[in-house]
Amino acid sequence: QVQLVESGGGLAQPGGSLRLSCTAAGRTSSSVSMGWFRQAPGKEREFVAAIRWSDDVTYYADSVKGRFTISRDNAKISVYLQMHSLKPEDTAVYYCALANSRLVLSMMRVEDDYEYWGQGTRVTVSS
Repeated sequence: QVQLVESGGGLAQPGGSLRLSCTAAGRTSSSVSMGWFRQAPGKEREFVAAIRWSDDVTYYADSVKGRFTISRDNAKISVYLQMHSLKPEDTAVYYCALANSRLVLSMMRVEDDYEYWGQGTRVTVSS
């Protein structure tokens, strides 16, 4: 069993920045994929960004490309989401997810390919 714990959410002004963190505890494979998804009020959960441990390949939703950066910690199973130029439409609960396998690029945005999920951390962008 793997547990994911997110942190770093909060309130930011439009144009501001926040950094989300997610750390996995438990037994994982040697080649995981981790991603961030978000769910805005009244909307379905959507893909934000993902990273593959084996080769550092990253993948972003068009809506965050150029503003958000996903990265990982080599020493532990941790993933980060650095968010810049935040917009009100970035307001959502952000979820960390882990797949115990090396996902192909086209699958990195698919929720069903991730076996483990965090509890979510709320991000509010408002003036």
